[in-house]
Amino acid sequence: QVQLVESGGGLVRAGGSLGLSCAASGSTGSFNVMGWYRQAPGNERELVATISSGGNTNYADSVKGRFTISRDNAKNIVNLQMNSLKPEDTAVYYCNAVRNWRVYWGRGTQVTVSS
Repeated sequence: QVQLVESGGGLVRAGGSLGLSCAASGSTGSFNVMGWYRQAPGNERELVATISSGGNTNYADSVKGRFTISRDNAKNIVNLQMNSLKPEDTAVYYCNAVRNWRVYWGRGTQVTVSS
């Protein structure tokens, strides 16, 4: 049973930085894609960034130039470095991993950006 556990959320002032990390356990294989999604109150869950096992990245337009996604394939860890945070980045951030068309989700970590 694959489990994704996020860490690193919290409260930060606008313009600040936070780093998120997600570790997959219960898995002996790699994931095709790992990434981060977020959901703000009253909104649908949206893509933040994804990274393939080969290192190809994809970012939402709203975070390009501010967020950086990275992964450690050997450890099945995916990280998200968030800089120049804005109040509109406030949301629950969910880790996501895909292997052979099966999708896994973490339980989420809260990120709150105060103005």
